[in-house]
Amino acid sequence: MLSQMSVILDTVKALAQGETILYPTDTIWGLGCDATNADAVDKIYALKQRDHSKSMLILCADIEMVCRYVSPVGNDVRDLLLYEERPTTVIMPLKESLLAGNLSAADGTIGVRIPQMDFCQQLLRCFGKPVVSTSANFSGQPSPASYDDIDPELINKVGFAVPRSMEEHTGGRSSRILKVGSDGDVTVLRK
Repeated sequence: MLSQMSVILDTVKALAQGETILYPTDTIWGLGCDATNADAVDKIYALKQRDHSKSMLILCADIEMVCRYVSPVGNDVRDLLLYEERPTTVIMPLKESLLAGNLSAADGTIGVRIPQMDFCQQLLRCFGKPVVSTSANFSGQPSPASYDDIDPELINKVGFAVPRSMEEHTGGRSSRILKVGSDGDVTVLRK
């Protein structure tokens, strides 16, 4: 049986080579790539058969990583990212274009989440950059609550698939999504 660290190192290698990955998150199984690599982001859109107008979110290891990529993070947003019991994605304005240009929404925002699960935390810390996270399904199909729900065709098309043995860490449901407006008001987009 593979150790979690050897799987993380293999996943980091795939990310560094611009590959797409299939991996468990604190919510559901996701597709990901290096969030700073536009070619890798294009591969995700092609793999999912997803319209480029539909933005994707990024996972960050900690508040320091978040602050490198989005506009100043106030205490309210910091608390939402760090202390909410349910995994929570917060949509915020980008600070500057350190992320792939084809990743953000048309309004210059990006969804950000700090996963609490050990696998994702170690992956993000080892990689040192944000990782794209979008549901591991073809566009229009249901999000996979477990590895068994993932279309085998999708698994075969991804650059690197994390073994299903890491699944015990997934939560099985999508994150809550909040959007922070320019005035600081928070709107719930998905409960």
